[in-house]
Amino acid sequence: MDTSEARNRKVVSVEKFDLEIPETAHQISSDSWFQVAFVLTTGINSAYVLGYSGTVMVPLGWIGGVVGLLLATAISLYANSLIAKLHEFGGKRHIRYRDLAGFIYGKKMYRVTWGLQYVNLFMISCGYIILAGSALKAVYVLFRDDSVMKLPHFIAIAGVVCALFAIGIPHLSALGIWLGVSTILSLIYIVVAIVLSVKDGVNKPSRDYNIQGSSVDKIFTITGAAANLVFAFNTGMLPEIQATVKQPVVKNMMKALYFQFTAGVLPMYTVTFIGYWAYGSSTSTYLLNSVSGPLWVKALANISAFLQSVISLHIFASPTYEFMDTKYGIKGSPLALKNLLFRTVARGSYIAVSTLLSALLPFLGDFMSLTGAISTFPLTFILANHMYVVAMNDKLSPVQKLWHWLNVCFFGLMSLAAAIAAVRLIAVDSKNFHVFADV
Repeated sequence: MDTSEARNRKVVSVEKFDLEIPETAHQISSDSWFQVAFVLTTGINSAYVLGYSGTVMVPLGWIGGVVGLLLATAISLYANSLIAKLHEFGGKRHIRYRDLAGFIYGKKMYRVTWGLQYVNLFMISCGYIILAGSALKAVYVLFRDDSVMKLPHFIAIAGVVCALFAIGIPHLSALGIWLGVSTILSLIYIVVAIVLSVKDGVNKPSRDYNIQGSSVDKIFTITGAAANLVFAFNTGMLPEIQATVKQPVVKNMMKALYFQFTAGVLPMYTVTFIGYWAYGSSTSTYLLNSVSGPLWVKALANISAFLQSVISLHIFASPTYEFMDTKYGIKGSPLALKNLLFRTVARGSYIAVSTLLSALLPFLGDFMSLTGAISTFPLTFILANHMYVVAMNDKLSPVQKLWHWLNVCFFGLMSLAAAIAAVRLIAVDSKNFHVFADV
């Protein structure tokens, strides 16, 4: 497929299932594998990394946390590689997750997959808005701890900034230089968090690393932490990201994945382990709230986390933006008045709804657990293994088929257990906090 063909995909009819795949209004086949690798790395080292010491290590402890992160890295690379290798299955390029599922299963799974993916990406977007608002509030508290402005106010400000950025950046490939900016911002808050955590850890005589709570509480928190583990490494939108990479798409995507799961995870590992080492079971779910140091340094780190969250949200919202742009036939120059007005209304409305929900229930750890349970597990692990079995059935040995079916069953049970744990966690937090809480 040449570039002009890739950028102007016509509606493809899959006769077997009577399924039409719409063309895309966004740019595809235009990015190098290295740029795609940075898109993936931006997601994995987003400001969410500042929460993993508290949401992963605290519930799991040293052994469970370290082993869990290493296992999650390995199985996430494996599952994502399965999806990447199916990108051109059947001689067609599947530029959306739902396109691939629809081609393999039919119209019903096309819709189910899009529903799962939409929920996944919407909740991730809400999480980023909560993160951005929390970072802004942290800056405010450093200089004026007067409680005049509360978290919902900062979440609203974050939503406005996210909407402006979404209007200005038409599609995923247009991020360009912003990926470099995102990397610099990530390094700022990660380095600050590491340095200040080490300083505090050296000066703190003792830490408690015991897993807190009753036996029942531990079961639920450990299960919820497992959902956070898979949430940390997976986007739920790999085909959409792979759609932007140049040919050969499978080979280039595998390069990007290897970069993400080797060099890309090192900053996340470092800040997660050092944060837990420094503060133990008292580690905050937002690490910059635990560290002590010069006000201007902490302010710089929080501002960097805020700005990086804005960029990261745009990545995870891009499939929704692509759906809206394609559905309503948005073409031509991104700066055309018609296109600007459409992005203002459509994307502004999407961010407005996300912001309202974020302010209503600003429980970041709950969002991570529930998202991992109800959408990341099914999209990344259950569907990936099952689609691979169905698509490659004739080429797999009985042992390979059994392996994939075991994965489907295991992650199906994990998804169910994690969903129950996440709902319980939300119920508990709802008793402790009111709507529009200032947490």
